[in-house]
Amino acid sequence: MAKIRAGVLGATGAVGQRFIEQLWDHPWFELTSLAASERSAGKRYSEAARWRLEHDLPAEVADMTVVNVDPKEVKADVVFSALPADEAKKAEAEFAKAGFAVASNASAYRAEPDVPLLIPECNADHLDLVEVQQRKRGWDGYIVTNPNCTTIMFALTLKPLMPMDIQRVIVASMQAVSGAGYEGVPSMAILGNIIPFISGEEEKVEREAQKILGTFDGERIVDAPFAVSASCHRVPVMDGHTMAIWAEMAADPTPEEVREAFLNFNPGLGDLPTEPKRPIIVRDEPDRPQPRLDRNAGKGMAVSVGRIREGIRYIAMGHNTVRGAAGASVLNAEILSKKGML
Repeated sequence: MAKIRAGVLGATGAVGQRFIEQLWDHPWFELTSLAASERSAGKRYSEAARWRLEHDLPAEVADMTVVNVDPKEVKADVVFSALPADEAKKAEAEFAKAGFAVASNASAYRAEPDVPLLIPECNADHLDLVEVQQRKRGWDGYIVTNPNCTTIMFALTLKPLMPMDIQRVIVASMQAVSGAGYEGVPSMAILGNIIPFISGEEEKVEREAQKILGTFDGERIVDAPFAVSASCHRVPVMDGHTMAIWAEMAADPTPEEVREAFLNFNPGLGDLPTEPKRPIIVRDEPDRPQPRLDRNAGKGMAVSVGRIREGIRYIAMGHNTVRGAAGASVLNAEILSKKGML
C-alpha cells in the first residue's frame, strides 16, 4: 500500500529524535516533514539538530530542510508532536483544524474531555471519542494523545488486573534523567543523588490512569472508580522508568493469579509494526526487572514486571522515551491507520 506521509513537530529535541528513529524506514509511514522553531527553520536537519541517539542519523534525514511549525509548511497527513506543552496547546489545535491527524506526546490536551488518552492495548475503543471532538470543535482533523511516560507503563500493567476489581493503587516511581530532556537535569544535581520531586508528575499519574482505564459512554470518558496515590522521583539512570506498585483489589488475588493475568494479557491489536509480541513480560528472577537489562525488551515497547508479592506488590519497568513517548505515539498512529482514520 502507499505509505502515509508523516511529519514531526519539535523534531530537533530528544523526543523528536526518537520519533525520527521510529519513523525512518517505517513500513507504513514515510517521513516527509521535520518542523521546529524559527531558529531551526530553513536549515538542513544536521545543522539544526545535534543528534544524540546511539544509531547514526540517516543521511536522507540529515539533508532534509527543517520547516516552521505551521500547517501551511508541513507536508504530511499525520503529524507527531514532540512540542513543549505551552507551544503544543496552540500549534496542535491549528494542525487539527487544518485537517491533520495529530498524534501527540505533549501534555497539553491529555486532560481534555473530548481528546482520547490512548494506550492501544488498554483502550482502543476510546478512539470513538474522535467523532465527538470533531463535532464539538468543528475540526476536519483531530488530536489523539499518549499518556505521561510513567503513566503508560503503570496503567498498562493495571489493565489485566481490572477484572479483579481494583480499589486503590499506590505507585512510587524511579524515573530516568532522559525523561527531563538532554539538558533537563544538571549532572551535578543527579549524580550520586535522588531528587524526590518532579513538578506536576504525580498529578499526571494520578489523573491519567483513571481516564485511560475508564469507559466511553458515547459522549465522554467515565473515569475508572479506583483511587491512585503517586510519589515520583528522579534517579541517576539514563533510560528506563521503574515503578514500585501496590494494588488493592476486591477479589483479593494471590501473587500467582496476578502473575497469570500478566502472562495471559494479549490484546492482539493485529500485527501493528510497533506492537510488541508481548506487551507485558514477566521476570521471575528475584532482582528483575532492571533498567539496564530490560528497558529494550520488545524493541523498547514492552513493559517488564517482577517481584510479584503478597499485598499485591510488584515492580514494573519500561523505556520512557520509546514506550513512554515516541513509540507510544507511533503505535497510536498505527491503530488509527488500521481503523481507517488516516
